[in-house]
Amino acid sequence: MKQSLIEQGRSFLKDSIRKTIDFSETDQSRGIEPPPIEKPFAEGATRIDLVPQSGGESIIGIDLITAMQNRSSRRFYRKTPLTIDELSFLLWATQGIRQQIDVGHALRTVPSAGCRHALETYLCLFNVAEIDQGLYRYLPVEHQLVLELTDDRMAEKIMGASFGQRSPGEAAVTFIWTAIPYRMEWRYGAAAHKVIALDAGHVCQNLYLACEAIEAGTCAIAAYDQEAMDQLVRVDGTDEFVVYLAPVGKAEG
Repeated sequence: MKQSLIEQGRSFLKDSIRKTIDFSETDQSRGIEPPPIEKPFAEGATRIDLVPQSGGESIIGIDLITAMQNRSSRRFYRKTPLTIDELSFLLWATQGIRQQIDVGHALRTVPSAGCRHALETYLCLFNVAEIDQGLYRYLPVEHQLVLELTDDRMAEKIMGASFGQRSPGEAAVTFIWTAIPYRMEWRYGAAAHKVIALDAGHVCQNLYLACEAIEAGTCAIAAYDQEAMDQLVRVDGTDEFVVYLAPVGKAEG
């Protein structure tokens, strides 16, 4: 293993870069308007309303201590579909908006450095009641799904893009989080990238705990073919790219 790569990785984990940045030169300090908190969607795109707030009657709930005690990575799922109530709850728990402050800032159910929330949530839906299979994107402002594409080979493609891991294609739904780096760079410049990774961890941990509340399981996945996964969700790999994914389904056992 090349020592230079190890040193680069360790440097990424540190906050030493902050001492090298002139924060008076960031776009925020220069008075440039913040980027919007949500990617735009095409007029006339197919959108699906989700259940408001923390879900509907099918959410059984669980106390926090039990959820943390039970939290585990689960890779094998039953064929039982998720309900739209349950999917709505998981999306609210991971990226739901509690209060929109302005076009570029919102308070959500997860923390984010500087309230920047640089992540977008894509969903490969395979087995969710009342919703057709396809690739969707979560619209947190509207609390809706927008259809991105349909593809009969999506399960095969996501397993291939996950280096042969089966759970992303066998789950009821696989969450795919992309980063739009400029949302964080607008405020922090070159110091933005470590905190984007930290934010992804906050989001996925909320997903783990929320899954316990609906008797489902998930497993965080950070090993994937970057170019293939970016191509799957149709992002450019530069201004937006995949950073994390997690399949979800009714767990076996």
